[in-house]
Parts: sequence; structure tokens; C-alpha cells
Amino acid sequence: MTSYTSLIILTGLVIFSYLFDIIAGKTRIPSVILLMCLGIGIKQATTYFGFTSFNFTTLLPTLGTLGLVLIVFEGALELRYSPDKNSVIKKSFFSALILLLATSVLITWIINQLTGESFYKCFMNAIPFCVVSSAVAIPSAAGMSKAKREFIVYESSFSDILTVILFNFMISNQQISVSSFTRLGAELLLIILVAAGSCLLLLYLIGRLTHHVKSFLIISILILVYSIGQMFNLSSLIIVLALGLFLNNASQIKFPPFRKYFIYPKLSYDIKQLFQLSAESAFLLRTFFFIIFGYTMDVFQLEHWSVLISGGFILLAIYVTRFLYIKTVSKTDLMPELVLIPRGLISVLLYYSIPLTVRIKGIETGLLFVVILGTSIVMSLGLLVTKRQVAKRSANDNEFIS
Repeated sequence: MTSYTSLIILTGLVIFSYLFDIIAGKTRIPSVILLMCLGIGIKQATTYFGFTSFNFTTLLPTLGTLGLVLIVFEGALELRYSPDKNSVIKKSFFSALILLLATSVLITWIINQLTGESFYKCFMNAIPFCVVSSAVAIPSAAGMSKAKREFIVYESSFSDILTVILFNFMISNQQISVSSFTRLGAELLLIILVAAGSCLLLLYLIGRLTHHVKSFLIISILILVYSIGQMFNLSSLIIVLALGLFLNNASQIKFPPFRKYFIYPKLSYDIKQLFQLSAESAFLLRTFFFIIFGYTMDVFQLEHWSVLISGGFILLAIYVTRFLYIKTVSKTDLMPELVLIPRGLISVLLYYSIPLTVRIKGIETGLLFVVILGTSIVMSLGLLVTKRQVAKRSANDNEFIS
């Protein structure tokens, strides 16, 4: 394969991804599903025509990590804080926390009944199915009202962070004791201090850098800090969310010494540039991540009814838990919140992070694909129904006024 052939393939995939995004906007079908199907199609065509097949499995976690960081950062850069949003932040945090714990317990029980493995193994394999994917949820909420969109951004971002905290906690503590929680508290305190220091340092750097290439440097430092934290099993995603929120809201801080050393005239322009670069980089990484995931997946697992039945039980657990939470705790509109809990990038990332000694046979990429596909289809149909209901209600209101 020549370098020109490689370039044609790579650019063609990006163009397809762009078209899929347009299709997603018109049909409410998440582009990640189309990307995964494209990856599956490429793998089948490669096998059929006898072309050389590549092993991209080792590349997948790296792409996923970069994509996750940029997607959470991009979402945080869109959020403007004001005191009246405290209720939304608190509500979205507890929603993410309660749903994570409830869903993980229920799916752990399902996996235990299906496989008979130990509670610890079942719990570790259940965690990837319990996280709401911000990579899918945030773009899907683009057409919603501002209040609902902000709730989805906060909830999905908190879900990512809390799930990573839970995952790292379980990796480090096969036997849970009081010291386990003491260590967790110390780690969270450390990551909050690092987040605060990183926010101030990066804002200071943005204001002092005169080189025309600025945004890439800031993103590179952010990824460096995130990666170092993850090496020590710290929940570095907190830093990513904190930095995005801090940069977009720094101009609201009225403390004179802070404004003197950190706020400068071109700050809003630089933040806009940083947001644009993050969004386009996230688009690129998401494109190749889901295509490669589809390419590396063993589609023949889907021939087994056990995979489809297991996927059905997990999907049922996800939506029953969400339904009960909305009806008994949040007591808000059932739609579209019920369906805006897609699984995606971070689910795949967490699955590949499970140690091989803990993985359970039968809980594999085929099952993950079924759950990702199922939540995406339900979300698409739910958003489509909600859109029609809103349009019908609006038409009735206009008719009443006239």
C-alpha cells in the first residue's frame, strides 16, 4: 500500500464521518453507530478480498483516551457558571451517582446469574455497561433546550468521572476496608489540588504565550497531566472538567489580584480558538476510534443467541433503573431524559482497561456492541418522538393563539 493510497483511505473515512454527522442531525441516528458499521464493513471487505489485515487493538485505548479527554474538555468549555445553576449541577451529580451505583449492582447480579463468577469479577465487568457516554450524549443533546442540554452535559460528564473513580477504586481494592476509603479520600483531595494548580498555571500560560501556536500546547499539557494522573490510578478526568469550566468562567472572578495577573484582553478569543480546536480534534479522534472498534470486533459473536439475550437483560436493567429514578427521585419529564443514556466510547475504553485475569468469558466486545447499539437505537427513536411531540405542541399553541 502506497502513502497516497493510505491518505486516500484516511481522508475518505473523515469525509464519511462528516456525512454521517449530517445524517445524524437529520435522522437522529447517532453517527457512532454508522461509524462502527463502517468499520465492520471494512473488516468484512478486507477478509473477503484477501487484503492484509491489521491488528489495531493496541491502538484503540490510546485513541479512546485522547477522544474522552477532548470531548469532556469541549463540553466543559461550553458551560457558563452562575449561582442559579447550582441546583442543576447538584441534580445532575446525584443523578449520575445514584444511577451508576444502582445500575452497577443490578448488572453485576445479572452477570453473576449468567456466568456464576465471583462478585468482584462480575462487578468489574459490569462497570463498562453503567456509564453514560458523554461522547454520544453531548452531541445528541444539541437540539434540546438550553436547560436540558446543560443537564445532559453535566450528567454525562459526572457519569464519566464517577465511573472512572469507581473503576480505579475497584482495580486497587479487591478487598474493601476502611483504609480503602481513606486512601480514596486522600487521592481525591490530591487530584483537586492538582486541578486547581493546573487551572491557574494553564491560564497564566495562555496569557503569556506569544507564539502563534497556542491551543495545541495547552491541550498537550492537559493530556500530559491527565496521563500522569492515570498512571497512578488517580481520577484525572476531574482535572479536564475543572479546567474547561475554569477557563470559560475565569472572566467572572472579580478578585483584583487574580484579574491583574490572569485576565487579559484577548482571553475570550483564545478560549474560542481552544474550543474550536478541541471540537475538531475530538471529531477526528471519535471518527477513527469507532471505525477501529467496529473493525476489531468479532461480529460472529452476534450469531450466538446468548449474546443477544444477555444484551437484552442488560438493556432492560439500564432503562428500568432510569425509569424508576425519574419517577421516584427526580420527578421530572420522562422524555427525553429516559432515553438520553447512551453507551459508547468510555464503555469500550473501560472494557479494554479490565485486567485479563478479571475478564469473564462471554462478556466480550460482541455484548458491548449490542448494548451500545441498543441504547443508541432507543435514544434515536426517543428523540424523534420527542421532537414530533414538541412540534405538535408548538403547532397547537400557535393555533390556540390565532
